[in-house]
Amino acid sequence: MPSAAYGADRTGGPGGKLCSRGPIPILRRPHRKRGVMDRIGEVPDRYLSQEQRLMRETCRRYVDDVVRPFIEADREREWSFDAAARLPAQILAEADRAGLRGLGVPEEFGGVGLDPATQSQTFSIIATELARGDSGLADKLVQNWKISVLLRALAPRHLQEEWFSRYLADPQFLMAHCLTEPRGASDRWLPYNVPEAGMDTRAVHEDGYWKINGRKQFISNGYDASLFVVYANTDPSVGMLQGTSSFLVPRDTPGLEITRCNETVGARYMNNGEIVFEDCRVPDDHLLAHGDALGKAGVYFRPGKIIVAAKNLGVGIAAYEDTAAWVQQRVQGGRILIKHQAVALRVATMATKLEAVGALLRRAAIAVDGDTPDAARLCDMVKVFASQEILAVCQHAVELHGGYGAMLEVGVEKYFRDAAVYLHTDATVDVANFKITKALFPGTAGAYAGPG
Repeated sequence: MPSAAYGADRTGGPGGKLCSRGPIPILRRPHRKRGVMDRIGEVPDRYLSQEQRLMRETCRRYVDDVVRPFIEADREREWSFDAAARLPAQILAEADRAGLRGLGVPEEFGGVGLDPATQSQTFSIIATELARGDSGLADKLVQNWKISVLLRALAPRHLQEEWFSRYLADPQFLMAHCLTEPRGASDRWLPYNVPEAGMDTRAVHEDGYWKINGRKQFISNGYDASLFVVYANTDPSVGMLQGTSSFLVPRDTPGLEITRCNETVGARYMNNGEIVFEDCRVPDDHLLAHGDALGKAGVYFRPGKIIVAAKNLGVGIAAYEDTAAWVQQRVQGGRILIKHQAVALRVATMATKLEAVGALLRRAAIAVDGDTPDAARLCDMVKVFASQEILAVCQHAVELHGGYGAMLEVGVEKYFRDAAVYLHTDATVDVANFKITKALFPGTAGAYAGPG
């Protein structure tokens, strides 16, 4: 990953006013001296390879010099309902210049080579850092990473040559993974492996093509992606794990229509979309996996859960750091906030939660990289634990800012909104807990659907 010396305009950034309107207090984030203390919640440098340290440092410069100044300069911009214009092209162009888009793409096609033995750990490190800048932007980029890994594993070589080259040539190129449907979401994650729970989206083979009909909802990058991985039922007579296939579908394929951008409460710089397929025909060679697509997508799902928890952690770290700066500068009752015992207790609780999430995340990432028997369970555990603990961290952040915590101009409320989205990202908390219990007690836990 190339390093980059960013010199963006820092108006509204650290050390400046948080808003150009009204008497908003000045917030100065303390400079973090190297070697004094590791950043709360993050993997310490001493546990990283030299390559991982360089990657994180490059990403950190991008976040601090490009992303955070952009977010802080205009807090209202994310609420624009012109989805196509919400995020300036320059933000993704700078990510490309920093080498952040090539993760997961094979080196032979111009991507960033990652050691397979530590791939998930590297993804988690960079995703945490990105989400510290903005959760939605992190969503945009990590979808590309995960789908690159999936295509690397499943796509025929000629399609890899075509699409990886097109992806790396265009900094605005995004990819989307189309699994969730209006009437089917969490059951895809459990899954309910009975014919009655099969995908509503269907694909039928005829005349050398696959014809896809159906609808996908809540798709990350779905509104503006250029390439889609689409899941469809190709055998209604069997369970979901045996009858689901996946296809590579370019955006300009006739019969594919982007019908709306879902306006979410958080992560608004990632345009979540709804997609309709009406007699959408894709060639035979665009079939990625036939019948066992959900099983083969494990190369996407497991690192995906690690990345989800890592992004979640990054939001919590940002909330904590802004709050730590606030309570050491804001005066109430004649003393700075940190000297009030109630405030000190909350700050300690925030830091402890972040460290706990970070520790479980690291263990889960190591398990995924090592393909250990407990990897799936740990992925679900860290997804659940992070979503609940980070939301609590962000609630403390909002409350410790008092009335300012609810103000758009200050930005703390954004962390709370972004964190709330993770409760149902990559499965709801309840469904993930079902899977954890099933992994712990496979002989006695419920089947949750079908006979028995």
